Amino acid sequence: MIHLKTILIIEDDKNINELLQEILKTNGYQVISAYSGTEALLVHNQNIDLILLDLMLPGKSGEEIITKLKEIKNVPILVTSALSDIQKKLTLFSLGADDYLTKPFNHEELLARIKVHLRNQNPKEKNMIECGDIKLNSSTYCVTCNQKEIIFSKTEFAILKLLMQNANQVVTKSTIFDTVWDPITSADENTLNVHISKIRNKLKKGNPTKDYIETIWSIGYKFKN
Repeated sequence: MIHLKTILIIEDDKNINELLQEILKTNGYQVISAYSGTEALLVHNQNIDLILLDLMLPGKSGEEIITKLKEIKNVPILVTSALSDIQKKLTLFSLGADDYLTKPFNHEELLARIKVHLRNQNPKEKNMIECGDIKLNSSTYCVTCNQKEIIFSKTEFAILKLLMQNANQVVTKSTIFDTVWDPITSADENTLNVHISKIRNKLKKGNPTKDYIETIWSIGYKFKN
């Protein structure tokens, strides 16, 4: 299963928001939308890869929330605004904005800038997957749950990584078999069930109050963020 990049659109104009959604989805991105600064701070999470931020928002302005968005997860923020004042742009960059597009902008230019920023993201960040209170580092094979380090076998780690990469989406059993096991050491459903059970039990040691992996009967599993 391909892990699509997720873009958060923060734009209060319904027509513009929906147009941006259509453009991004057509070009292979997952999209989350917010229509105010307050809503944006609530929906921004560890699954977001880039933010499109309009400045003129109801309640908290785009300018006010840039720093707070970066604190939640430091991803590229591309500001869109009808304002073209150079001093305003410099202020936004100092607050943490990564790029600026003056409205109205060319859609092809927007897509090109998005690609550049996603390509330039820190490679170290790509090795780290964060879902709620679980952090998985694929370069060090380290997993922490609720700030407690959990030791997984190589196969358990590979399954957990795949589920976290597709958080809140159903990962089919066939996808897990194809991704985790090679044809020579292929596994059956019982083997998979045993590994899932072990992963659940180990995560319980980190956070006994939460069930992270949901069984979708006869289909597969879903990691709940």
